[in-house]
Amino acid sequence: MDSKSIKPIAAFAFEGNSLRPIEDDWPNIDAVQGYRWLHFALDDPATAIWVNEHLPDIAARALLQSETRPRCERLQGGLILNLRGVNLNPQSDPEDMVSLRMWVTESAIVSARLRKVWAVDAIREAAEDGIAPATVGQFLAELTNGLTNRIEAVSLALEDETDEMEETTSEGSTLAPDQLAKLRRAVIKMRRFINPQRDAIANLAAIEGWIFAPDELAQLRETSNRTRRIVEELDATRDRLTTIHDHVDANRAHALSRNSYVLSVVAAIFLPLGFLTGLFGVNVAGMPGTSAPMAFWLLAGVSALLGIALFLIFKFAKWL
Repeated sequence: MDSKSIKPIAAFAFEGNSLRPIEDDWPNIDAVQGYRWLHFALDDPATAIWVNEHLPDIAARALLQSETRPRCERLQGGLILNLRGVNLNPQSDPEDMVSLRMWVTESAIVSARLRKVWAVDAIREAAEDGIAPATVGQFLAELTNGLTNRIEAVSLALEDETDEMEETTSEGSTLAPDQLAKLRRAVIKMRRFINPQRDAIANLAAIEGWIFAPDELAQLRETSNRTRRIVEELDATRDRLTTIHDHVDANRAHALSRNSYVLSVVAAIFLPLGFLTGLFGVNVAGMPGTSAPMAFWLLAGVSALLGIALFLIFKFAKWL
């Protein structure tokens, strides 16, 4: 493959009121006016070559590293911005969040991903239809809003599932095997990434006097507030699931204790009966009644009366 040829997922030049696709084999990030957006697939071998050639060293390493967490840091006149989105790809769990890595300057946005990020794809589809954010600040405001909308929808779905689980346990019904554990894992996974994303978006919204207009900063601050609320809702959902887990464990322990108690009482009733039948069951000379036809029925009757007497004693003593 030609090392000077690359096929981005999306490549557009936003020049004032005009929008055009970038069709260069080896595009650059220099924009005469407006800004350029280049979106790459990290599994394309040419991406690493292009990134190392066009981006500062630290920004290139941040874009290409295998594992990332949400962050927002100013660097050499640009911005390293890593964000996460829920995984809405087929046959995937939403809580297995997908990573979006970006290098942002006043005239360029370079983004990269391993798996499809639906909020980014929505901007790409709009750009193909001729509709796009007019500025870099507006692009970031729309992107963070799109990511947050999808995260919020999944968070609300987890909250609704927790509501249903609370109703099930309060009615005394049994939860499906692993149902509670699976939901708890989903909430913990989401919170693991949303918590640092809250800080990253808050840092982004705190940048003034660079690429953001006042209305764009206002939108970013609203998105930051929504992200903070999502984290709080995930915390509340996690605590509710812990309470449900404790309730289920308490019910199981109570049931086990009750069953063990009943078995102990039954064993106490049958202990003297077992002794009596064992005593008369020995096969040695001198056993009374061995030649009496009614001896068996007499022993059975005495055993029955003894069992009833013991049951009544336990009943009146409130042991049953």
